[in-house]
Amino acid sequence: MRFRLEHALVRVVDRSLRVLPLRVVRMCGTLLGYTAYALDRFHRRVALENLGQAFPSRPAREHRAIARCMFIHFGRLVLEMIKFSTLSDAQMLAHSEIEGEDRVAQAHRQGRGVLFFTGHFGYWEVQAIAHPLRVAPIGVIARPLDNPYLHTMLERIRTGTGNHVIYRDGAIRRVLRALNANQGVAILIDQHLHSADAVYVDFFHRPAATTSALAALALRTGAPVIPVFALPLPGGRYRFVYEHPVPPPAEDSPDAVREFTQRCTDVLEMYVRRDPSLWLWMHRRWRERDPALADEPVTLDNAGVDA
Repeated sequence: MRFRLEHALVRVVDRSLRVLPLRVVRMCGTLLGYTAYALDRFHRRVALENLGQAFPSRPAREHRAIARCMFIHFGRLVLEMIKFSTLSDAQMLAHSEIEGEDRVAQAHRQGRGVLFFTGHFGYWEVQAIAHPLRVAPIGVIARPLDNPYLHTMLERIRTGTGNHVIYRDGAIRRVLRALNANQGVAILIDQHLHSADAVYVDFFHRPAATTSALAALALRTGAPVIPVFALPLPGGRYRFVYEHPVPPPAEDSPDAVREFTQRCTDVLEMYVRRDPSLWLWMHRRWRERDPALADEPVTLDNAGVDA
């Protein structure tokens, strides 16, 4: 019953957003995020604790300001993602600008596929929706939602422009098949992992259990690894950035997977430091180190895919 009620509420929101311009939708998202900041004490506390650890030299009032803006941003993200998915292809392109498209084309010319990565930063879901309109459809690695009705709705949004979703079961095989066909695959790298395929790398000078799949796949296949970031622009528009490919470690590196994962994480941290209000500080990214996670090098055989 709860799942059905949640789905019904989202359907009402979806129908309401269809008649509003994007800039008005962003205003509604601001109200939604501010309300969540005021009412959600648990996640507000987690965000403030994380910000205090990440920026210890900044005053508490600045931590509160960043946390409030972060809640507002994610309120906007939820509504804008739904609204953006209802636009025509021409409208999506009119509401976005792209930086680094040539880097993607050059990467695809190598014929090994392309691995795209980002974090829960900016408008990553919106960028994935728009990606096929200027490049080509990609496989998006994701977790299924608990609510089956919302899961179906979200999958429809993610695949509306031609993308396909890759879930964990059989993910490695499907990713390798896509890369072998010179297709793109997108993955998020900023969630805490409990499984043995995680590697610990530094994120804001603190060890964070991070997926090893991105680095292991890149080292195995030779696919270029391109960081991607979606930034808000005035008037309900977006700037989609495709960064320079992350250089792989030397062939004789004693722990190439960990080193490559650290390099990718460093790029994400650079963007989060530039605008911390766009990252998911309410997520418990740093947790007590799990002794079950060994420090031995990780290979494709024991690397997992999660997002």
